[in-house]
Amino acid sequence: MNFARSNLFIAWFLIPETLAMGWVAFVGRMLLELLGVSTEEEGIPGRIVGALLLLGVVSAVQIMRGSLAPVGNPEGRGYRFGHRWVLAANVLAALLFIFPFTWQLLPNRDVVMVFSKFTIAFGYWVMAMWGIGFSFIYQSGLPAKSSSTSHS
Repeated sequence: MNFARSNLFIAWFLIPETLAMGWVAFVGRMLLELLGVSTEEEGIPGRIVGALLLLGVVSAVQIMRGSLAPVGNPEGRGYRFGHRWVLAANVLAALLFIFPFTWQLLPNRDVVMVFSKFTIAFGYWVMAMWGIGFSFIYQSGLPAKSSSTSHS
């Protein structure tokens, strides 16, 4: 799998994870509860199972579709720039995704609160960054306009 495909795959995994993090954790927790495992609300096991279910859905879509949108042209204008924006958004979204697993390791509650506010801000920033990156990737696949105009 090349960089562009894996970059988009990670983005399509992290987009619903970022938008509906609580719902993804809830689905994972409900699945565990149906299997007879008692879990805490917003607990780590539910988050992991929900993320694995989401990973399976994104993988199934990629396998059935062959690729994940947007499919750009590597030779087109803005393709690399768009993937850089998507990569930056993926890094921030990954930090947001990892924070609920690691906040218990932080010794000071004030530090936890500051990090919590930053990771919440990451969620807003990454939506705009994914939008910009996807726009440039999509535009790279559009046919170039002909600049020749005939004046008679």
